[in-house]
Amino acid sequence: MKIVGSRRSAIAVALAAALSGQATLPAGAQSQPGFAALLDAARAHPGCLGIETGRTTSGKQVIFAWFEDKAALVAWYKSDAHQRAMKVAFPNLTFSREPLPDTPADSGQILAIVSLKLGDTPPSEGATMPIGTIGIELYTPLPGGVAVGDRFAPKTIRVPGLREIELGTAVGRPR
Repeated sequence: MKIVGSRRSAIAVALAAALSGQATLPAGAQSQPGFAALLDAARAHPGCLGIETGRTTSGKQVIFAWFEDKAALVAWYKSDAHQRAMKVAFPNLTFSREPLPDTPADSGQILAIVSLKLGDTPPSEGATMPIGTIGIELYTPLPGGVAVGDRFAPKTIRVPGLREIELGTAVGRPR
């Protein structure tokens, strides 16, 4: 993967807020109704190719959201569901910058990795959750790699030169 954008732009913060949503994200955050509804809205959004969630060993909640291209990601950013989530997470902030201004329109498919770690102290005034850190990283596939049995990214993600090996033909497995 290569980096498409590295700074925390308005879309990065908004995507984190939206996908981390209206719950406080305990270990079972995926079961929270507001969080699940927001993820469902993102999954159903045109150009969203798939979403996975998880938790790192350091306690960060992580969302992997794949989009067809910059236009699809920007359309999600501007969607009603995302805008509502931004206001829930950051009620006192105004996001007026055009999202992804430095990303070329023809950048191809984009993986947005959203990581959120809640702070140990109560939320600051006007905030709805005690955010410790938010990180957004945007990537696009590089040629190469191998997938044995299955792959992490949705099958609709185009990875030039990706070797896909059936599990039964992998070394050490009977055919």
